[in-house]
Amino acid sequence: MKNKTILVTNDDGIFADGIYWLWEAVKDFGNVLVVAPDTEKSAVGHAITIANPLRTKKIHRNGGFSGYAVNGTPADCVKIAVRSILDFPPDLVISGINLGANVGINVIYSGTVSAATEGIILGIPSIAVSIDSHRPGDFRPAMEITRKAIRNVLEHGLPKGTLLNLNIPDLSTEKIKGVQITTQGSAFFKDSFEKREDPRGKNYYWMTGHLSDPDLPGNTDNQALKNGFISITPIHYNLTNKSFLKDLEAWKFNE
Repeated sequence: MKNKTILVTNDDGIFADGIYWLWEAVKDFGNVLVVAPDTEKSAVGHAITIANPLRTKKIHRNGGFSGYAVNGTPADCVKIAVRSILDFPPDLVISGINLGANVGINVIYSGTVSAATEGIILGIPSIAVSIDSHRPGDFRPAMEITRKAIRNVLEHGLPKGTLLNLNIPDLSTEKIKGVQITTQGSAFFKDSFEKREDPRGKNYYWMTGHLSDPDLPGNTDNQALKNGFISITPIHYNLTNKSFLKDLEAWKFNE
């Protein structure tokens, strides 16, 4: 398991607490390269930069943490790391540790999951890691399950085009009930927009809201979190609704 090359990235930015603790979790597996956005890029989905140049800057943090900050999206970071910065593809891509769960429909918006998705598009086994809090009390449970996931992925591999989406409750190790293998649920952010006025009398809007989960109860990612379990969901980028293909063919578009 040693001497592997692992690419670490995120969407909260290279100076976020989560990516530092992710680096701490994986650094003993071998050569770790950190390539992450220079500022927070949460909820940008799988956006890539095509109209502006990408710039990289070497970053050093405490404890030996070093990497490259990129003025782009999480998907950009994975692309430029694999295609330009590294001389060969990494053995693994890990994105996180994100502040806030990435469950249900919200994985579509997630820059964290999209970075891992870019990894599997490039043919590299990938893992996304999130903790169910924006102010987590303890990163250790997320670090521990990440190490276990790495060992299993390196030993068993993953199906082509499939990543692991890990979500960890904001609980101490002693209070976490275990690990559940889950499906992606239908939880979504039920948003609203607060209308406000700036000091010059101009209107602006601030998005707010809450997570709504129509699947409760069930064996879904969000339900596992709410019950105190770590959720591990295998997801992929093929969005085809195969169950609808035959019905769609019956619509007789060629007539």
